Amino acid sequence: MSLFKYPEDRLPILIAVGMTALDFAVYATVQSPLWFVAYWLLMLTPKGVLCAWNHHHQHVATFKFTVLNRLLEQSYALHTGMGTNAWLLHHVLGHHQNFLDQEKDESRWKRRDGTPMGVLEYTFNVALTAYPRAYRVGKRFPAHQRRFVAYTAVTFALVATLVALKPFAGFMLFVLPMICSLLYTAWVTYDHHAGLDSEDPFQASFNNLNPSFNRLTGNLGYHTAHHHRQGVHWSKLPELHARIEHKIPQHLYRKSTYADFLPSGHQAGPAASPEA
Repeated sequence: MSLFKYPEDRLPILIAVGMTALDFAVYATVQSPLWFVAYWLLMLTPKGVLCAWNHHHQHVATFKFTVLNRLLEQSYALHTGMGTNAWLLHHVLGHHQNFLDQEKDESRWKRRDGTPMGVLEYTFNVALTAYPRAYRVGKRFPAHQRRFVAYTAVTFALVATLVALKPFAGFMLFVLPMICSLLYTAWVTYDHHAGLDSEDPFQASFNNLNPSFNRLTGNLGYHTAHHHRQGVHWSKLPELHARIEHKIPQHLYRKSTYADFLPSGHQAGPAASPEA
């Protein structure tokens, strides 16, 4: 019997767990500070990409058994800065319910006065408020909130122990990547919705159908489809997109391979348009 709900998850999870094992191997064996810095730089992009897979897991749990999902979430937390139920509360039960309302959206791209944020302001706003907003959403879902608090405490205790035992190694291998990945996650999500002030869910997300981008992110470029039915597994999003693409305006497609990895820097607002 397979442990996975969907066989398509096997390779991504092998990579994620392998990266965790590699981190601990480096922690245990490397002594040179320069090697730690080099390793951190080398792993910036791979760990950033893992954020997309952590996101998918919090929409559709990877394993059939809870204990395996909790262990996987600890692995993801050390790479991405967001562990058990963090994105479930902030993103699944928060942003996906409120992305059409910029007064409520947990990943809002508008300021309180209604003017649009720039990408840097948005990045720091979303990253620095991620945990408080997740906790606030959790007030409506106390069971999820309790798990979020408990497992976040476990993650922080583990990281604190690693730093206490080997301060520089612990900081470079775990603390700094968690911070960077959380900032990276916020940064690349700016162009998912920024500038699309619409009450129509088919006109409120940008899409990127580049095959390379979608292989790396688990079809995150099919963003309208993802918001249309957020419980659909990432491997099924192209099929879902094909059924609804006639409802998506052509100006909501991005053509650049890296459009969602590197925010375009366009000025958010009703007249915003995607990169050519």
